[in-house]
Parts: sequence; C-alpha cells; structure tokens
Amino acid sequence: MLLNDLTSSVDLRPVRYQFATVRGDSYDDNWLVIDGTVTTPEGSWSFADPCLLTDEAREVSAWLRAVAAGTVAVTEPDDEGELSPDAEFIEPVMAFSLANRSESGTAVIRVHLSLEAAPPWQQGDDGADIYQYVVEVSLDAPALLHAADQWNLSLASLPPR
Repeated sequence: MLLNDLTSSVDLRPVRYQFATVRGDSYDDNWLVIDGTVTTPEGSWSFADPCLLTDEAREVSAWLRAVAAGTVAVTEPDDEGELSPDAEFIEPVMAFSLANRSESGTAVIRVHLSLEAAPPWQQGDDGADIYQYVVEVSLDAPALLHAADQWNLSLASLPPR
C-alpha cells in the first residue's frame, strides 16, 4: 500500500512469512516480513522486518477504513510532547495515529517508524525514541480506502496459519 502526498511517501508491503515452514507455534508461524520504502524531505530509506503478526496486519486496513469514515480521534502529543499511536502492535517497529482532520475530510496520518524501520540517521538509539519518529501524510477518504484495499490484496496470499 502506498501512502503518499506531495512531500512524503510510505510504501508498505507484506511480502512473506518470517519462517517458510509451519513450526506449530502460533506466533512463529504468523510473523510477516514487511518491506517498507520511505521518502521524506529529510531523506529516503528502505527496511524489511518481521514486525507484524497476520492478525495485526489485518488491523491496519481496518484502522485506515475507520480514519476514512471519520471514527478515529486525532491524537495529540502528551504534556511532555511524546506521541502515542492509535494502532500499535507487539513489535514496536511501525504504528499509526491520526494527526489532524480537515473539515473537507482530508486526514493527516502519522506513520510511526522505530527500531529497524527508523531512518538510518536514527538507528542505534537503543529504542529510546519508540514511536517518536513519524512521517505525516495527507490523504482524502478515497485514498485511504484505496490504501486499505491494496493492503488487503497484498495480505490475501498470507492468511493466518
């Protein structure tokens, strides 16, 4: 799925299971490797990491659809300026939150990128800034729904096992 606007883009794709063979462990059997390519005014980078379980991956499209429907609340930084995502997962590699919504319905979503998905100039910080590096992308409802559809299509060949 491609989330992009005039200044930034985040392309996320589930590409395979972490382990090709079923091991009989509900966690190990269901880790998905997510390939990501990110472009911001600060720079571009790519990552590939087993950071979502199959069930968690399905939550991404549900969250995008909820944002498109206007049912996700804007998340403000806390009193210390820290961001907390709306949609977060077991591995704190990527997460999502809603930064703003205009009256016309355009949503500014944050893609939180940490650890293996963080930009190269922030890697090696030992997780001190989990969820604090974000890429903001402005999308209207049709673009959000299209992204959700594309994400679901890419998950079709990667069912829970």
